[in-house]
Amino acid sequence: MVGIVERLVPDELRELFQRVVPEVPSRPQGGGRRRNGDREVLAAIGFVATSGCTWQQLPSASFGPSGATAHRRFSEWSKARVWAKLHRLVLDELGARSELDWSGCAIDSVNMRALKGDLTGPNPVDRGKYGSKIHLITERSGLPISVGNSGANLHDRQALIPLVKGIPPIRSRRGRRRRKPAKLHADKGYDYAHLRRWLRQRGITHRIARKGVESSQRLGRHRWTVARTMAWLAGCRRLHGRYERKADHFLAFTSIACTLICHRRLAK
Repeated sequence: MVGIVERLVPDELRELFQRVVPEVPSRPQGGGRRRNGDREVLAAIGFVATSGCTWQQLPSASFGPSGATAHRRFSEWSKARVWAKLHRLVLDELGARSELDWSGCAIDSVNMRALKGDLTGPNPVDRGKYGSKIHLITERSGLPISVGNSGANLHDRQALIPLVKGIPPIRSRRGRRRRKPAKLHADKGYDYAHLRRWLRQRGITHRIARKGVESSQRLGRHRWTVARTMAWLAGCRRLHGRYERKADHFLAFTSIACTLICHRRLAK
């Protein structure tokens, strides 16, 4: 029978994680408690991300490490950018298997409530209540390849350029690494001349809906995949609302959710 740790962290994901996790600090003086294994801690963090429970509610009897230990290791790994590196490794594996379709990408964002913390702001579509926003670029089939966070009052147009620049160089089955889609689909929130010009200069064909010209009913013909991915992100219950005060912790949970989405495709 497969245990909860093996179910949350399969062998393939554990091998990828071991390539990005920092080395265990040594204790020259010796002694101390036995350190919890990285796989068990990673499973505990994944459980917090998917279940939405607090660190204090983590069932340590099922994983081994306590909630305090898992949170401390989560903070250390977030500071070392482990989650972004793990996401990129999974994308590399998918690219090497020709699982990524660069013929067309889509960009979108989603808002959520946030009481306090870095990168928050009044949400113009939620009566000015404070919140944060997740910005996302997916390839044609809906796999997330670039993600970012901001305050809820940041206009979508301000996130397009940083998000496109944030696409990492990903392996291909043949040839060199790739980080530029052939097309980028976006809704009317990105309908600005300087964005169209910037995309053209980089050889990216833009498919941005025009305000007052194109019907909103046709926007979903190519962008439904990114909307579906947003729904997949909601499967990570820790992202139903923002509970982290630190912006890098919120981004870490977003990266974990994107990694799990990509790894499900890799495991098929």
